[in-house]
Amino acid sequence: QEAGGAFDWYQRYSSLRPFVRNYVPTSSRVLMVGCGNAHMQMDVRDMSFFQDESFDSVIDKGTLDSLMCGTDAPISASRMLGEVSRLLKPGGIYMLITYGDPSVRMPHLSWPPYNWNIVLYNLPRPDFKRPGGCSSAKSYLEPIAITEKGLLPADFVLEDPDSHFIYVCKKMDDTELRNIPSYPLTAQIL
Repeated sequence: QEAGGAFDWYQRYSSLRPFVRNYVPTSSRVLMVGCGNAHMQMDVRDMSFFQDESFDSVIDKGTLDSLMCGTDAPISASRMLGEVSRLLKPGGIYMLITYGDPSVRMPHLSWPPYNWNIVLYNLPRPDFKRPGGCSSAKSYLEPIAITEKGLLPADFVLEDPDSHFIYVCKKMDDTELRNIPSYPLTAQIL
């Protein structure tokens, strides 16, 4: 929107609707972390005013990205993600819409205490135009397999180099727990 109006970070609802409808039932209690250009604020690193397991879904459009640009980024990110994990009910969904590819987000998201099963999607920017004459059979509604090291497959090509990623992180309950890989934080990520 123009000056003073609403602004959708990264993706418009029309692009996200299939994901939200697929993973977030209409009966869900949803927490939207981040407020965009609104005046209301809260510290997502400490949401102790909410009870444990009080939300079915948490949706994040760029809030984790903002924390990753600040000082003490890894600490801030782990605090926020710890709070998100604490707030989600077993079977709940944390939906992260981000510019961060798996090499920089999976080390944070795959930390074993979160107990998340993660599904990855990729969407081009809303204004992305394929080069003239190019077409693609790629479906953005199909998940992308992540390698054992938490990376995009070597043969995966981003149509839009500035595209966005959607991480759908399902908090597993005790009956779903299995050996979940974790990915080390490296100096390049920090």
